[in-house]
Amino acid sequence: PPASQNNEQGSTLRDLLTTTAGKLRLGSTDAGIAFAPVYSTGTASGKSGRTMPNILDDIIASVVENKIPPNRAPKINVKSEVKDEPKDDKKCIQDDCSKRYSDIQYSWICDKHVLWLRDHKNSNNWKLFKECWKQGRPVLVSGMHKKMNFSLWKAESISLDFGNQQADILNCKDSIISNTNVKEFWDGFEDVSKRQKVKNGETALLKLKDWPSGEDFKAMMPARYEDLLKSLPLPEYCSPEGKLNLASHLPGFFVRPDLGPRLCSAYGVAATKDHDIGTTNLHIEVSDVVNILVYVGIARGNGVLSKSGVLKKLEEEDLDDLLRKRLKDSSELPGALWHIYAGKDADKIREFLQKIAKEQGLEVLPEHDPIRDQSWYVNKKLRQRLFEEYGVKTCTVIQFLGDAIILPAGALHQV
Repeated sequence: PPASQNNEQGSTLRDLLTTTAGKLRLGSTDAGIAFAPVYSTGTASGKSGRTMPNILDDIIASVVENKIPPNRAPKINVKSEVKDEPKDDKKCIQDDCSKRYSDIQYSWICDKHVLWLRDHKNSNNWKLFKECWKQGRPVLVSGMHKKMNFSLWKAESISLDFGNQQADILNCKDSIISNTNVKEFWDGFEDVSKRQKVKNGETALLKLKDWPSGEDFKAMMPARYEDLLKSLPLPEYCSPEGKLNLASHLPGFFVRPDLGPRLCSAYGVAATKDHDIGTTNLHIEVSDVVNILVYVGIARGNGVLSKSGVLKKLEEEDLDDLLRKRLKDSSELPGALWHIYAGKDADKIREFLQKIAKEQGLEVLPEHDPIRDQSWYVNKKLRQRLFEEYGVKTCTVIQFLGDAIILPAGALHQV
């Protein structure tokens, strides 16, 4: 074919959208706009009214008609792409991985729903991760703190360096946000007597909301930013330069999700009377997430559960046997409790939470979404009802110091 035809067939998506939009027959009222709105108008009786072209239909028609000649199918070498893949992913996940990945230290937790990679240094981890990631399963990688400069992440170190900064602080119980000095938050991080009190005299459960985040993180904390980047698990996927990190390689004209990093810091519930609240309510992230627990503070003061008391509370959870074993290991320091749900269960969970809201006499407005609004922390009693009434099982994970939890986009979780 002539060179001009080659160039046309090899044009970018942006060029295709632009050229197609220019060829659309737009109504006189919309002359001059780049893209026609996608809508049509008519009457209930079926009489046709003014219609506008459907941009997506026109583009698809243009691609089908002009870009792929009918007498020549696109050459796609499927065989070469999948020759190394297992024929049955589920069978590999459950039965065959022990043979294929005998050089990797790993276990399955949460009824084989979560992959636990126990040796963060193994350069072959990404191969087994890939098998798990294709099925949209969460992954836990332990020991990341061994690669980090631990002194950078201590509460007193961050307070000393950035105490004069202003930030939004969230009261997790009543969702009130106030703007205050970061030092006030960090002073109470491990000393309960220095924490804010609410009206009834209870200690406030505070969270420093995503401070700092993204470019602010890099500019404000360059040493910590570099320390984090060199310590990321599975760098092939998680590093900004990772060859399999698709989000970071999107062309410039795409709108990227907020890829962070951001620092998430919160008090534990051990010093509060109400242990049925969380520091992060149930929600969904639009992109894949890796969360590394870089520091665990040991709170001291009146009303704080002892370490044995905290462990006892955690043991009351519906835990995997391997997690129970980790709790008894004195070298491990538990810091966060996660409840994770598969994205496919989102509609059932949404319906359940709306049902509970009605039972509690709360107004359920059609435009409100309990997951999107992050208005619920699903406590133990509700998690049991969710399983009994909707068949949705909770995946409970304890995050220990140095653990990286990697979640696929769309997975629901609370902390």
